[in-house]
Amino acid sequence: MVNKWNIPDWLEQEVKQRDKVCVYCGVAFTDPKVCVRSSKSWEHIINDAKIVTRENIVLCCRGCNASKGQKLLKDWLDTSYCKERNINAETVASIIKQALYD
Repeated sequence: MVNKWNIPDWLEQEVKQRDKVCVYCGVAFTDPKVCVRSSKSWEHIINDAKIVTRENIVLCCRGCNASKGQKLLKDWLDTSYCKERNINAETVASIIKQALYD
């Protein structure tokens, strides 16, 4: 079984266990009824929907996901969005650091 983003159940469960807060900004996820911007969304670190692996699928807040869009991770980290929120290679989750240095 896969979800609507083609992520298999086993991987969805694994990522949900790993990513308890946004992997980029660290915000705690909220219910979308409370605040859509800080609710969780599925993210491909490398913007390729065919790469459905534990190293490329993460959970982030909708604010970060919308800001990152189709940008390369290293380019996005240089944007004003990230600079204003102190999101950088040192502050992101370890799964993102791994993607940066691979």
